[in-house]
Order: sequence, then C-alpha cells, then structure tokens
Amino acid sequence: MVGEVVTAAMMNAEIRDQFTDLIAAWTAYVPIWTAATTNPNLSNGTIVGKYRKIGRLVNFQIDLTMGSTTTYGTGAWSITLPFQAAASSGSRVGNAQALGASRFGGQVVISPGANGVGAFFPASSGVSNYSSAATGVPFAWATGNELRITGCYESAT
Repeated sequence: MVGEVVTAAMMNAEIRDQFTDLIAAWTAYVPIWTAATTNPNLSNGTIVGKYRKIGRLVNFQIDLTMGSTTTYGTGAWSITLPFQAAASSGSRVGNAQALGASRFGGQVVISPGANGVGAFFPASSGVSNYSSAATGVPFAWATGNELRITGCYESAT
C-alpha cells in the first residue's frame, strides 16, 4: 500500500518463510488403508506417507508394502490423504505403481472434497481399461508386493 513501511517481520513472513517451505524436508504422516466392503488388515506390512504443503498445494507420496500376514479386504481400496481436498478443485489425477511379479502402471484419482485416494490399474494384462485396486487387481497381491502412489492437489484449507 502507498505509504506503508515494510518491516523485517513482513519480509520474514512473505519471503523468508515462504522460501523455507519450498526447500524444507517433507512431513511424514500415517495413511489409513480401507476398502469399500471389508477393510484390509495391514498386520506385519508397512504403510508410509509423506507430504509437502505450500499454501494449499499438497504434494504427497504413499508407499504400501504387503506383509506375510496382511489381508486385503474386499472391494475397492482407498488410502487417506494428508489433508482433505478442496471441494471446488475438480478431480485430479496422480500416478500409481503396483509392484509384484509384474509391474503395473496406473492412476490415482482425487475427487473434489475427498479425504482419500483410490488407485486404478488395468484389470488384467489383456485389457487397457482401469479398475479399482483391490484384492485381485491388478494381480493377486502377496508378501513383499508394493503399492506406490504419488500426486498433487489443492487442499480445502
């Protein structure tokens, strides 16, 4: 504004702190893995999430590794996001990988206002349309198999 005196505190808040956010380490969070009908049980598997939030822009990564006593539930899988998605942002698409005996590339879809993300893969090696990740999609999940998800979206706050 005309006549306003810029203070050190203003410079810190508007320049230094914003720049620090850009180069800061990502923040860990614990994602929750669920399914549409019966929830899976992670048991001795692992799930790790991390994110970087700058303003309302959220970049995130989720790594799910199946254990020997992991059960996979029934129905389409969903994994919680670090922050609720903005209701007005429209759907966003990120990347997913299923790693087992084969490697499948897929997509994740973040719907407006969503608290979770779903992964989609080809239903089998013979088709190109996508199905929700679940017990048998894109393959029969087993010990050591991994689901990796990355994406970017606008948060509600």
